[in-house]
Amino acid sequence: MHHHLLHNGQIVPTSARTVSAGQVGFLNGWGVFSTIRVFDGVLFAYERHWARMQRDAKLLRVPMPDDAMEFQRDLLRLVDANNGFNSTLRVAIVRNRGGLFEGEGIARDFDIVAFTADVHNWGRGVHLGLQEQGRHSGSIFAGTKVTSWCYNLTFLEIAKSNGYDEVVLLDDKGRVSECTSANIFAVTERGVLTPPLESGCLPGITREILLNDVRVPGTNVREGHLMPNDLFSAHGVFITSTTRELLPVFSVAGKQLSQEHSVRNALQEAFSAFCDRYVETAQQTTIYRTAAGAIEPK
Repeated sequence: MHHHLLHNGQIVPTSARTVSAGQVGFLNGWGVFSTIRVFDGVLFAYERHWARMQRDAKLLRVPMPDDAMEFQRDLLRLVDANNGFNSTLRVAIVRNRGGLFEGEGIARDFDIVAFTADVHNWGRGVHLGLQEQGRHSGSIFAGTKVTSWCYNLTFLEIAKSNGYDEVVLLDDKGRVSECTSANIFAVTERGVLTPPLESGCLPGITREILLNDVRVPGTNVREGHLMPNDLFSAHGVFITSTTRELLPVFSVAGKQLSQEHSVRNALQEAFSAFCDRYVETAQQTTIYRTAAGAIEPK
């Protein structure tokens, strides 16, 4: 984590005491969050992150800021304060009121907390474990990016204690859903498949772009149910997230997978080109940050 964080529009040191014990969102994980990649001072796919947070916040009854542009400006001020022009940005909106033990003297309906950090080096690829009953596909809250993340952290800790980097979470029907903080894709005879949202997986931003915006001739990327055996027989498997982009999977549950990476490499190249175009357009048409300060829209 870098030296400064954003708290309700104010840039403060990360050591600042900003949390009250009476804030029900912090005590109960009642909030939404997103992780945004910062490229050359641009908040990549900011509109998609904002839209997803709005959707999840409405479902969970978490109040949200009214002005997406003002919210973006505040996040960019944080990037500027930390010189985090190529970094990872985490932002959370946490509810302050409600429940049985609401604290006294808290005037705000919600708190905004954001920080930046260096981009994590995930290495050349990952080894995944398998976790049954990791997702409840029929839950109305399936696929929400909520700050109550303890289940995911526990699954991840168990996986690491067993020698894995991450874990494939199966839904209540035994189908592949996702990882604790990444979506999963398999290169199969049916195309490049990723589990549909009805499996309980999170609608990741990288996943969305690969499904809807990135095009590679001869490659069909689509939703499709996967069973664990489909991963074992696939021509290649990779996971996706904001910070990982498209990361190869070497093995699942100790079974080595095919390391044919031509399809993944082509998709990664197309995804990187999409990112470059987004950043170039954003620098020309929207507010962004450089070391020289704010650049206003043209």
